[in-house]
Amino acid sequence: MSAFLRYITTRFFAAFTTMLLVSFLVFTLMELVPGNCAERFLAYKDTQGLKITAEDILAEEIRMGLDQPYVIRWANWVTDIFLRFDLGESCLWRVDVTQLIGDKLLISLGLSFVALLLTYAISVPVGIISANLRDGWFDSSLRIFSYMGLALPNFLLALCVMLFSTIYFGETMTGLFSDAYRDAPWSFAKFADMMSRAWLPIVILAWSATAIQMQTVRALVSDEKDKLYVTAARARGQSGWGLLWRYPSRHALGPVINSVGYDLNRIFNDLPIVAAVLVLTDAGALLLDALAKSNDQQLAGAIIMALTATIVIFNFVTDIFLALFDPRVRKGFF
Repeated sequence: MSAFLRYITTRFFAAFTTMLLVSFLVFTLMELVPGNCAERFLAYKDTQGLKITAEDILAEEIRMGLDQPYVIRWANWVTDIFLRFDLGESCLWRVDVTQLIGDKLLISLGLSFVALLLTYAISVPVGIISANLRDGWFDSSLRIFSYMGLALPNFLLALCVMLFSTIYFGETMTGLFSDAYRDAPWSFAKFADMMSRAWLPIVILAWSATAIQMQTVRALVSDEKDKLYVTAARARGQSGWGLLWRYPSRHALGPVINSVGYDLNRIFNDLPIVAAVLVLTDAGALLLDALAKSNDQQLAGAIIMALTATIVIFNFVTDIFLALFDPRVRKGFF
């Protein structure tokens, strides 16, 4: 077996093990919430005027399989997710979770991935240029911007933009759709309407990630520039931007590629709060509602698992690209 194939196999089993551990943790947290799905659903029905008895709760628990041991319920839940792509049933709404989060999850993933692309499209070239122009005006301006990105949280930036827009333009810039398309079926016109408003949450989600990554790229390239192999290349007559792009920048991009998954995770973490501030109808807002309002642990657990699976798969893919980009990774691993 080649080193590259062994590298992929090892990373795959690491990703699979991570998903199993995360699923066990999420399921355990779901179980720690007071009251199970049957009790919560019937309690909701009780508020609607229906008389609920202990026999009704027991019958509902048996129907949902809640009378089975904890480990068996976790194994069934994981099997349904991994093998059947079945995220289960909402505790309160009694409909398939996939039906509830379908479009919302795609919107969340789209916003997050575009924000991630924007982060690296800005941070990588700007960080490299800043490292080559150390201690100049450009580098100083970059530091001010990056410090602002670190000091000003994404949700606070969203509030500032909303306040500015409301005062000067009379528009809060909240929501992903205008009133004419909010409840309309999907069409090219609705997609165009969403894209005309999606730029704000994308920029806000990319705000702090861009600031952090610019500092990272600058530090990595600056460190590579001071190494002996770069000095030897200069001694052979190489200089300028050609030297910068050929040696220190290329070698510094390995850790940057490896950190893509962490930035995606950071963007996902910011998504629910930004969604709440900007009144976005995406999976982030649905997750916040399930955790803080409806207490629907089945829905919350399914959303967390879907987002976690996206991050783990993306990390696995970036590990492969890193091995292709830098042979030292796969050769040094074994």
